[in-house]
Amino acid sequence: MSTTSAVPGTVRVIDAWAQPWTPTVAAALPERTLNVLRRYRNSELEGGIPMAEMLERFDRSDVDLALMSGGPATPIGEVFAALEARPGKFLGVVWCDPTDGIMKAVRELEAYVRDYPVCGFKLEPFYLWRDPTDRIFYPLYAKCEELGITLQTQVGGTGPLFPSRSGQPLHIDDVALDFPDLRIVCGHVGSPWVEEMIHVAWKHENVYIDTSARLPKHFEPGFRKFLASYGQDKCLFATDWPLLDFDLPLRQVDDLALTLEVRAKFLHGNAIRAFDLQRFGVTGAGAA
Repeated sequence: MSTTSAVPGTVRVIDAWAQPWTPTVAAALPERTLNVLRRYRNSELEGGIPMAEMLERFDRSDVDLALMSGGPATPIGEVFAALEARPGKFLGVVWCDPTDGIMKAVRELEAYVRDYPVCGFKLEPFYLWRDPTDRIFYPLYAKCEELGITLQTQVGGTGPLFPSRSGQPLHIDDVALDFPDLRIVCGHVGSPWVEEMIHVAWKHENVYIDTSARLPKHFEPGFRKFLASYGQDKCLFATDWPLLDFDLPLRQVDDLALTLEVRAKFLHGNAIRAFDLQRFGVTGAGAA
């Protein structure tokens, strides 16, 4: 598959964080990760959702384009299968494990970007019991910047049973200082350090926040204000499918009372900038 695969010319809704959750993925999950599925009280997740079912749900949804990601808990082959199943509807966010050889991981990342429509590198540092400033990740950050792709990383407390301290947003402050030209998208809003995350995103031109795994009705007052006003260029809509389905968070966006301009930025415009999706031919329409 080529990175020039066609995508819809105009989109109204981009889901910035989703992942395949097939029975293969579910069966390989470590016990520590199963904890987050139980907290969401969705027994369906423990058995996995076949690829065909995911595609059907996506096709029924109002999401036009999803960034489909891999990670330590999601084998990269499942991501590539999804990209091949819906060319033009999914773009990839990939993971490479530097603990198996830093330069091996760098070469893998380069190959993925060459061979697939990849717009980002996914980092969930708690799985490696490290924080984002660990030197093992820095060659990958440098390669992301060289390749023009975005770093997307988990922030906030962990649902899986790993220490949460790796998700403190001040770690991202350090990374952004060291890589001021690297676009960084921070997932899950950052709770319980939301104000800290807001500060880091406000401070750095290259730092964004996505709302994966968070329903709009649960957004903190400070984040609602940031999204609607001085942070309107920094916030991206995301579900973390299948933890949240494609449409429920989208329906709750109506309750945020955003202006049409801010709504369009949140639902697609900011994602296009943060992941440089114009290079894939993606442009934004009006608000959904």
